[in-house]
Parts: sequence; C-alpha cells; structure tokens
Amino acid sequence: MPIVRVHHPAPMSEAQQGFNRLLARIALLSGHIERLQAWSNTHRYAHLQVLRDSAEQALALNKSLLLFVHERLNAEDLTAQQQRMARSKVRSLLALLPVQADPQVQVVAALYAAEDDADAAEEQAEAAQRLREKIEAAWGQPINNPGLYATPEEMMAAAMRQWQRQAQADDERKAAKRAARKAQKKPAAQQKAQTAQADAKTALRTIFRQLASALHPDREPDAQERERKTALMSEVNAAYERHDLTTLLRLQMQLTQVDPSAGKPVTDDKLAAMALLLKEQVAALEDDLLQLQDRLSREFCVRVSADVAEACLTQALQRLQADQRHAVDSLSGDLRRIQNAAELKRWLKEQALQAKQAARD
Repeated sequence: MPIVRVHHPAPMSEAQQGFNRLLARIALLSGHIERLQAWSNTHRYAHLQVLRDSAEQALALNKSLLLFVHERLNAEDLTAQQQRMARSKVRSLLALLPVQADPQVQVVAALYAAEDDADAAEEQAEAAQRLREKIEAAWGQPINNPGLYATPEEMMAAAMRQWQRQAQADDERKAAKRAARKAQKKPAAQQKAQTAQADAKTALRTIFRQLASALHPDREPDAQERERKTALMSEVNAAYERHDLTTLLRLQMQLTQVDPSAGKPVTDDKLAAMALLLKEQVAALEDDLLQLQDRLSREFCVRVSADVAEACLTQALQRLQADQRHAVDSLSGDLRRIQNAAELKRWLKEQALQAKQAARD
C-alpha cells in the first residue's frame, strides 16, 4: 500500500501575521466608514426634515403660549403668587424664542426687561451658588475666588479654567518625565527607528517601481490593453503619492494573478518595514472614523457609532422623532387646556413645580 505524504503549508512568521492583522484592520475601518456614510445618506434628509418641522412647530406653539399667558396675566383674577408664576413662565418662554426676529415677542420681552434684570440676577446668583456646591463636592476642592462669579456660566467657566490650569500643569510634568526617559534611551534605538522608517519608504518605492515597470503603457502594443494599463498606472501614481501601501499591494496582487512572474516573495524585514506604513494608514482611518461619528452624532442628535448595528441607529432616530412629535403634541395640549381659567391656574402651578425640580436637578 503506497504511503501518502500530506504537505502542510509552512506556518506564517510573526512579521507576516502582524502584516495581515494590519491589512484586516484597514479593511474593517474602511468598511465602517463606508457603512456609516451609506446609512447617513439613507436617513439624513427625512430625519432632519422631521426635526426641522418639529422645531418650527414648537417655536410657533411656544410663541402662542407666551402671548396667551402674558395677556391673561393682566386680564385674569390671579393671586400675587400666581402672577409671579405667570411672569416666571413668560421669562422661560422668552428664553426659548428668537426675540430679535419676531416683533410681537420683542414687545413682550421689552415689557419684562426691567423686572427680569432684578429677578434674573437673583436667580442667577442662586443658581451659581448651587452649581459651585456641586462642582466642589464632585471635584473635592474649592473654586478660587467664587464671589467674583455671579452666574452659573461664569462659575462653570471659572471652574473649567482652574481645572485646565491644573490639567496643563499635570501634562507638563508628564511631558517632562517622558522627555527625560527619551533622553536616556540609547542612540542605537533611535537609529533602529530611523532605519525602519527608511526601510518602509524603500519597500513602498520598490513595489511602486515593480508596478510601474509591469504596467508601463508605452510598452504595450495592444491599444485596449494600453488603455487599461494607463488607468491602472494613474491609480498606482496616486496611491504612491499618498503613501497608500494597501492600494499598491492590492494592485500588485491583481497583477500577480494575471502574471505570476510579476510578484516576488517578500522577506520578513520588508514586511516589518511596510507594516510601519500600514500603521500610519490605520491611525489615519481611525481618526477619520472618529470625526465621522462625531459629525453624524451632532447632525442627527443621537449617538452614532460604528460599533452599533444599523438597525439600532435607525431605531434611535425613530425614538428621537417620536419624542419631538410628543413634545409638540404636549405644547399643543397645554395651549388648548389653559383656555380655561381654572386650568390655567393649575397649569401655572405645575410649571412652577417643574421649574423648581429642574433647578434642583
């Protein structure tokens, strides 16, 4: 009985495995970017239209509430406390409306301006004190010169400046330590890094030359084939200019499948050198993905991440749209409800309680 010998492929070297992992990472990141862009193109128009329509309806309803409450404030038999609650509600509605863009709103705002200055200053001071207490409790240290800041915005800005100064000092200390450690490194390590960078550029140039030699259109007698090589050569030139090793390798692989003699085995040293270029591509793609996720999150008003399934992202959009529609329906219901004098008083009390709860939160 003849002996059958099974030849197993030689195991991949560490350099080849690392190189393959980088290629896979580039493919994954590129896929994430393409997927998010396609998802964005599918949903952007309809989603932003819903948000825009809801925002316009909310503005119109808030304006109607503002004018109605202001009118009833002077016409209805309201107690002194109810009048204070009504004025407070008018101020909160004014904060939601573009005062300068609407003459009617501008007139109401002017009537409340003098009163608002005194009341708002007191409210701002109380809010600034509450914010200061929360920041100091969470931070574990006092804010410097808190008496200089009369509004929550000023208090927050002061706390941020103080925190940034401390963070900058910490960063400077860490940077000094890193610089000291780098200064202690042996020149041989620096020389090795420089050599690796040079090898990476050499490997990139080598692949480019191989492709340029194989694809040079002037050496091709066939017109159709010459046109194909001209297009490929343009792609090779563009990839080489932007140091896009992934594209050059893909083109080299395509060429090798057509002409096996065009490809040559790559040594581990060359793979390690080319891996440096792939790492740069990975870093650039990771940065592109982060920027895309941030931009889409701001545009769509929901958290957009490549780690989340498209169905979940779409559901998040639908929930937000439903919330916006519900908010509009709630405003419309409030406007209908307060046409009744008794309901207006109850509504003012509810709004005052909600405002107090929001301030505590």
